[in-house]
Amino acid sequence: MAAEPTRFARPLRAVLFDVGGPIDTEVISEAEKDRAIRAAMEAEGIEVSDAAYSAANDWAVAAFAPDTYASIIWRLASGDAQVAERAFAAFHGVEQTSVRGGIELRSGIRALVEALHSRGILLGLAANQPRRAVAELDSLGVGRYFAHREVSGHHGFRKPDVRLFLRALEDMEVERDECVMVGDRVDNDIVPAKLLGMRTVLFRTGRHIAQQPRSVQEIPDAEVRSAEELTAELLRITEPAEGPSSN
Repeated sequence: MAAEPTRFARPLRAVLFDVGGPIDTEVISEAEKDRAIRAAMEAEGIEVSDAAYSAANDWAVAAFAPDTYASIIWRLASGDAQVAERAFAAFHGVEQTSVRGGIELRSGIRALVEALHSRGILLGLAANQPRRAVAELDSLGVGRYFAHREVSGHHGFRKPDVRLFLRALEDMEVERDECVMVGDRVDNDIVPAKLLGMRTVLFRTGRHIAQQPRSVQEIPDAEVRSAEELTAELLRITEPAEGPSSN
């Protein structure tokens, strides 16, 4: 359940987007990662049932694991450090980008960023992504709408490190309470953004769709499950305030 709407002294001027989840559906990408992990475990002589894999995934998500894939492997390896290390190295050696052909742009996102940009809302990226993600967004025709175009691959800060968010805010020259963070993870997106005093929108999708806050302080201000719901929510909270009545 979403929290009560946050009250801001100043109007909202900016929206930060995670890439994976809200913008990039990652359907093919995540399926390829799952296949690579299972192949790495099988190479270690460990047969992984669908139920066992699902349980390991759910455990990693609920644990707020910094590296979900490493935690899935650790769980499947039953605490055997040598197996986990070899399997993780093998998993990292698999190239998934060529299989999916780049970012899997979510339907409706292009229209949303265009609408926000036309309102004068500043858009920024807040994502654990390689540098090439920005070029891919450019090639899809949406990158040009973003004022802040850095991801973790540019500066080395990775969520939930608040320095990633602070860098974006400084670049866009907006205050914390003038910005909204949109992400698909409670741990990486909602928690650090709320810690900084930003408003938050949780996009429930993908691997972390069922992740839950651990306390009332981690509840997002809003939750959405589709681009249409996200559009309605962002256009609502970025609606310019009505001026004083002339009567």
